[in-house]
Amino acid sequence: MERFFLYDDVEDTKTRFVSFAGKTQRYDLAILQSSRFFGKVLVLDVQFGRFAIIGADDVEEPGYLEHVYNRTEAETEDLREYLRELLS
Repeated sequence: MERFFLYDDVEDTKTRFVSFAGKTQRYDLAILQSSRFFGKVLVLDVQFGRFAIIGADDVEEPGYLEHVYNRTEAETEDLREYLRELLS
């Protein structure tokens, strides 16, 4: 079978695993830093199997985290606060 690759790169990344209890729930995250993301980080929600490439501007975008992680505004409050600290 013939394949047309747009790219096939191998890159070392820095991965951080974080687990914390918020006001409404527990968060289990894997955070990957790579030059591929242009200053943003890949944030994986391990519990719910959802992920996004997030920068400081995305954290402040109304409804963005709620949409990406399929959670309510109250459920993402602690996540938003943590990501603000992480990305500042």
